[in-house]
Amino acid sequence: MQLSRRGFLRTGVVLTGGVMLGGLSACAGTAPRAQSLMPGVTRVDLGGGVTLTAISDGYGSRAIDAAFVRNAALSEVQAALAEAGLPTGRLAIPYTVQIVDIGGQRVLFDTGNGEFGAATAGKVLENMTRAGIDPASVTAVVISHFHGDHINGLRNKAGQLVYPNAKVFVPAPEWAWWMDDARMASAPAAMKGAYAAPRRVFGPMAANVVRFEPGADVLPGIASVAAYGHTPGHTAFIVAGGYRKLMLWGDNTNVAALFVRHPEWSVAFDLDPEAARATRRRLAEQVLTQRLLLAGYHLPGAAVGTLARRGDGYDFMPLPL
Repeated sequence: MQLSRRGFLRTGVVLTGGVMLGGLSACAGTAPRAQSLMPGVTRVDLGGGVTLTAISDGYGSRAIDAAFVRNAALSEVQAALAEAGLPTGRLAIPYTVQIVDIGGQRVLFDTGNGEFGAATAGKVLENMTRAGIDPASVTAVVISHFHGDHINGLRNKAGQLVYPNAKVFVPAPEWAWWMDDARMASAPAAMKGAYAAPRRVFGPMAANVVRFEPGADVLPGIASVAAYGHTPGHTAFIVAGGYRKLMLWGDNTNVAALFVRHPEWSVAFDLDPEAARATRRRLAEQVLTQRLLLAGYHLPGAAVGTLARRGDGYDFMPLPL
């Protein structure tokens, strides 16, 4: 799928030794409980033999200045953070990947920073090892988009694949955008690194990367949802479960206190702010209408929970432990 710049701007497994959670209702309206296996690793039994394991990749630190939210005054942003009990000058922004065990597949959604992030990040492998999850047991890696904190963990600095037995799935429009040599050549200097990372990660295995069209099923029980705006091919996913279906919405929002509660606000990282705002609202309404559980890469806590209306926006509520 080829997207012009103008076109983009308008586009809108069963774990070994797994823990079964008790007291879960099979009612579709009941949220399962999350179980903390250890700091940085949380498991949710979705029912029907489907489990989610949320694994922290640590966090990044970001100054809150006038550039962080493009279309709101810094005073408004700081007031929203204060209301949520968060610092108003600098924030720790969490990174969390998810492993879904479904139908004999162990599927990792995004890979984290790997060896290429800040000293406070790149914790996925450490936390997987502590939880007794062998990287070689991952059968599929599904990527939401090509920002470095989502793809760099696929390959280490020595060039070795971290998940050697996994088939890799990526959104076709995301591939078309970031792997376009002409677009990279014409990109401003500050963006060159954003184009270089996918080439380092995917280039040696390009022929074997599965490129799917958002809207298609990626694997049995895992459907993709176009979520363009943050990047040209940013994609969310819906996982079937016996208790409730789960949406993994990647970077649909960044800081929950800002962009879940104020979905019309635009974070500095959204390449197409207008499309991202529309997508944010559309996915949130889908989560509510279809009573989906929700997981996101930058959501707080274990990054798995439910969504509720809050004025003209929403509230994310992590599952109780």
